[in-house]
Amino acid sequence: MSTYVFVSVALACHAASASPAPGLIVAFGDSLSAGYGADPGKSYPDFLQKLIDQSKKNFKVYNAGVSGDTTTDGLERLPGILAMKPRIVILELGGNDGLRGIPPALTKANMEKMIQPLQAQGSKIVLAGMTLPRNYGPTYIHQFEQIYTQLAAQYHLTLIPFLLEGVGGHPDLMQRDSIHPTNEGNKLVAANVYKYLKPLL
Repeated sequence: MSTYVFVSVALACHAASASPAPGLIVAFGDSLSAGYGADPGKSYPDFLQKLIDQSKKNFKVYNAGVSGDTTTDGLERLPGILAMKPRIVILELGGNDGLRGIPPALTKANMEKMIQPLQAQGSKIVLAGMTLPRNYGPTYIHQFEQIYTQLAAQYHLTLIPFLLEGVGGHPDLMQRDSIHPTNEGNKLVAANVYKYLKPLL
């Protein structure tokens, strides 16, 4: 075998054996993604990575959660998210808008301005639905919840109806503020997210 053929075969074997780069999943959100109040390594994206690893899927989860972020803040951070070229984005924003009484129309418009460029560059979006404490009144709560269902239908997004399903309202799984999950609560949130994410992997 000539040296040229030998080197060519060796390179081909190396290329075949090399593992492809993992697909990037960005958890783009606020304190619920950042893991506010939880121990280090106990945010829901941390637990989500473990579930993905256990399933032998070649994806890396990047936590882009910033506590206190509104959709306006998220829109300002969007260029950095786009530059990462994520395969999948778990979009978890809007909760702080609702808690501050921001008009739902503005929240929805900001979300659209994030969804459109992400989809344009090929990112799949998992939209994390939210609700609000009952004292915000049925009219405002309904308008707020409709943001997520309407966007999911309009842009054909995978919708998690309620991110904190099975966690919110359970004192043993929520911190004293009744807004942020405990370590164990985040573990259950990750399982909820993974259920909707899995078909996209």
